[in-house]
Amino acid sequence: MADVVVPWAVPVDRPPERIAVGDLMLERWTRGDLEELFDAISASIDHLLPWMAWASHHDCDSVAEFLFESEKGWARGDRFEYAVRDRLGGVVGSVGLMGRIGPGGLEIGYWVHAAHVRRGIATLAAGALTDAALRLGGVDHVEIHHDEANLASGAVPARLGFRDLGVFRGEPNPAPGGTGRDIRWRMDRGEKMSV
Repeated sequence: MADVVVPWAVPVDRPPERIAVGDLMLERWTRGDLEELFDAISASIDHLLPWMAWASHHDCDSVAEFLFESEKGWARGDRFEYAVRDRLGGVVGSVGLMGRIGPGGLEIGYWVHAAHVRRGIATLAAGALTDAALRLGGVDHVEIHHDEANLASGAVPARLGFRDLGVFRGEPNPAPGGTGRDIRWRMDRGEKMSV
């Protein structure tokens, strides 16, 4: 699950460790969340495999490495990963901000537990992180990238009012359901989200 992050622009400050939005709570992932995260991914593995290349390497060690790298990224100020929890505290997904798209920008990534899809969870979580990111010093835009075949992921930035920047070459080794072509979406500071 570890992504290589290139810290083009390190925010002067960091987003909150907890963000409430609707009936959801975004809470910073820590190494103490290993069992919960492992179980959520395991329960959603068939749902994640087509779109998330890291899912094909899912095991306890890969989840531990993700959590370790997430903590290091938070300390560096270039990666902010959150558990998405329902009102009972259960994990219904994951969302993160990553400093890998160039100066002044953060990219949002997300996935939703298979038992909780099509409830607006990704849209609420991505909207909350967009707002948090654009309040950080040094950040003037947020992007969402997804494989062009992943229509569900593409619905999130469209609902939020991100601008479609077009199709770009994606990861060299896309996930099994991927085409290797990404659609990129962008929201700049000062633009209004539609949700």
